[in-house]
Amino acid sequence: MVKERARILVVGGGYVGMYTALRLQRRLKRELDRDEAEITVVTPDPYMTYQPFLPEAAAGAISPRHVVVPLRRVLGRCRIVIGEATAVDHAKRTATVTTLATEEEGTGGRQLPYDHLVLAPGSVSRTLPVPGLADHGIGFKTVEEAIGLRNHVIEQMDIASSTRDPAIRDAALTFVFVGGGYAGVEALGELEDMARYAARYYHNVRPEDMKWILVEASDRILPEVGEEMGRYTVTELRRRNIDVRLRTRLESCADRVAVLSDGARFPTRTVVWTAGVKPHPVLAATDLPRTDRGRLRCTPHLSVEGTTRAWAAGDAAAVPDVTAAEPGRTCAPNAQHALRQSKVLADNIVHTLRGEPLETYEHAYAGSVASLGLHKGVAHVYGRKIKGYPAWFMHRAYHLSRVPTFNRKARVLAEWTLAGLFKREIVSLGSLEHPRAEFELAAGGKPSQDPPGNPKGSS
Repeated sequence: MVKERARILVVGGGYVGMYTALRLQRRLKRELDRDEAEITVVTPDPYMTYQPFLPEAAAGAISPRHVVVPLRRVLGRCRIVIGEATAVDHAKRTATVTTLATEEEGTGGRQLPYDHLVLAPGSVSRTLPVPGLADHGIGFKTVEEAIGLRNHVIEQMDIASSTRDPAIRDAALTFVFVGGGYAGVEALGELEDMARYAARYYHNVRPEDMKWILVEASDRILPEVGEEMGRYTVTELRRRNIDVRLRTRLESCADRVAVLSDGARFPTRTVVWTAGVKPHPVLAATDLPRTDRGRLRCTPHLSVEGTTRAWAAGDAAAVPDVTAAEPGRTCAPNAQHALRQSKVLADNIVHTLRGEPLETYEHAYAGSVASLGLHKGVAHVYGRKIKGYPAWFMHRAYHLSRVPTFNRKARVLAEWTLAGLFKREIVSLGSLEHPRAEFELAAGGKPSQDPPGNPKGSS
């Protein structure tokens, strides 16, 4: 039994936000029935995106709607507020939230009171002041960006196939990916696989006509899978005629020309930015303690250091790694820790409400798996190094077991099975990004898009 009625506010609907709310509504079922507890989830999107599946969604192996989990269906006993938390005053136990309704009303943010706060807004793309990046760069963090990138790549192949200008053709078939982490390597591997397959249906575009370039500022890629597997990944990508450039930075992409720090220049219409993430800006608008890197200082119990009734986990939290040999180390901000932290966080909130001892988050890192395209992958799990088809199969099996709900598991497995029996889909649906453009032209209006004159294109 809880000692007093509790209003629990969860900021964020990602891994930590969704799994914490899901566990809370299970653990507090009786309290919710008796109106002794209330769980509110504030999230900008009505769904949770399972990000490890974004590369396969971009390649067309998984339908976009199966990469996301609808929060209203999963969190049936929670109150879902679609909006953004813009500030938190924990001293007063209030959060400022803006929604679509507040924007329409013009009244500014509304104040949401709470008793317990779970800050799990995740992270945002970390960008640098690179000339032209804001105008021409493409991110790879949301399902919309993944599908937009797929449409864009196929559209560039259409442009190359139909133009007579060799400069336009060369720029259309040059694809630059910046960042050698999971997102960059997996997206590059899957999309290169897809484009190579799609080329067989173009009479004048061959796989060897395309240039795929991976730019990484450090001296290795995929550091999560270890140095040896990182070197193998570089060898494997280069064997596929992918230009991997280590210790290299993107200096500029203005005027659709990628200029690298080693002096190379590549006219290109595609620059994909996956060079890391940074804490969500809302953390800076709180009165909670943060680290030098902007993450919340947390205790091993996942409470925010020096406060009561404030909790955090995932990308937003610097959680001490009690299993590390070196003192002062924190848990890596990845999905493996986020999923496990959310369970301990939810349990500790319940323990607090019931006056019980708190649990300590303790999990030794098990390893990492990464896909490099269809039937290709690398893995470093429990000290064992695996590559090729076994690593790819392990990657799929692991993430299938982790994607939330049986419904999503069954649908993803069915799509993988059908993909093994039938050919890939190579259709670009760029018009989805401007669905009203054609009607606006028919009605005599001017479609608001860039560039003009291309009402159905995505680029």
